Amino acid sequence: MPKVENPKIDEGEDEIGRCRAELLSDAGGLTQFGAFIETLWPGSAASKTHWHANEDEMIHVLSGTVTLIEGDAETDLIQGDTATFKAGVPVGHHLENRTQAPCRYLVIGTRSHDDTVTYSKTGETVTIIADEKVYRDAEGNITKVEPYHGT
Repeated sequence: MPKVENPKIDEGEDEIGRCRAELLSDAGGLTQFGAFIETLWPGSAASKTHWHANEDEMIHVLSGTVTLIEGDAETDLIQGDTATFKAGVPVGHHLENRTQAPCRYLVIGTRSHDDTVTYSKTGETVTIIADEKVYRDAEGNITKVEPYHGT
């Protein structure tokens, strides 16, 4: 079992905020599930509200406070709290950092290579089949196609 050293860092900022991901499972060569540590800066969201048809997800808070928005419910999660999202449950979720300090959490999810991600509020979707991600707007028009590497 190799020790994971110097995982790839994916860092960025867009319309929903700033975050940083330490890609642990990729550094270890894993293909059946993904695991990474995400840091979410104050005022940022981790994603748009979404749910997966075929992939389970979970988060475990390492430090700070993050607000989970799931459907109409909002729950503050603190260090030691865990939240899970079962595949196929059509209730959108996302995370927001509403505090003045960064928060860090471990994210673990399956990599099905056959999934549809539905963005509940916009109607957009991403279909993952084999090694390709196809993005569609609410009307079903393809807006982007890119390789899928399981991250």
